[in-house]
Amino acid sequence: MKKIEAHTLEEAYAKAAAEFGCSVTALQVEIVQFPSRGVLGLFRKSAIIIANLPHKPLEAVEESVAVVETEIETPIVSAEPVEPEELVLGDEFYEQADDFEEEGELEGDFYQLSAQECADEVKEQINVLFKDICFDINGIDVSVYDENTLLVEFTGADAALMIGKEGYRYKALSYMLFNWINAVYGMQLRLEIAEFLKNQEESISRYLINVCDVIDQDGRAQTKVLDGVLVQIALKQLRDRYPDRYVAIRSTRDGGKFIIINSYHEY
Repeated sequence: MKKIEAHTLEEAYAKAAAEFGCSVTALQVEIVQFPSRGVLGLFRKSAIIIANLPHKPLEAVEESVAVVETEIETPIVSAEPVEPEELVLGDEFYEQADDFEEEGELEGDFYQLSAQECADEVKEQINVLFKDICFDINGIDVSVYDENTLLVEFTGADAALMIGKEGYRYKALSYMLFNWINAVYGMQLRLEIAEFLKNQEESISRYLINVCDVIDQDGRAQTKVLDGVLVQIALKQLRDRYPDRYVAIRSTRDGGKFIIINSYHEY
């Protein structure tokens, strides 16, 4: 057992290994003091360790192994290659494979579940996910909005608190749930929290009245910069109203989003 002192722990380990003539991994080390740089060179501390070698050095072990090996006769190994045994799959394997294929066919990366089956699975899992949330909310309802979209509704005394200032919690929750539902089930998401989405849709509808008047008169227009939630609502409403026009989201230099509407030949 030896006490080793150095500027760093790495140097202390290296010194200890050199003292015992072995590798660092063979040592039993206790750190007495960690190194410290101090302040402006003052109160600097060195690394101090207590090192011990509990086992024989590796060279001694190798010598003893070599002596034992000389006393053991080397078995004769046949040079003829051994054919590997053929893997035989029993009837039980094929029965299980058939059952797996009957449960649901894959199209792309998704199992082909009906929209209602997706809604039922999401409802069960999302209520488990939010069962211990600190907000006072009712059971989360999940239903089929259309064949490609699930409607997820949060209601309850504290549901409005989940929207957050300027909708930041709503956007975060919508992003999280969409990436889960779309990745697993291939469905779109319509998230409603305390009628937040409904109110936003009504607000956008009122705003788009003047925009639509300009489109009907001039054939083209663009919206003001809209928030992430609002721009998606406006995009859907404008595309539903003008299916024969080019309607797309554009970005400003500072990352803001707005929508342009014109004829396809003007794109």
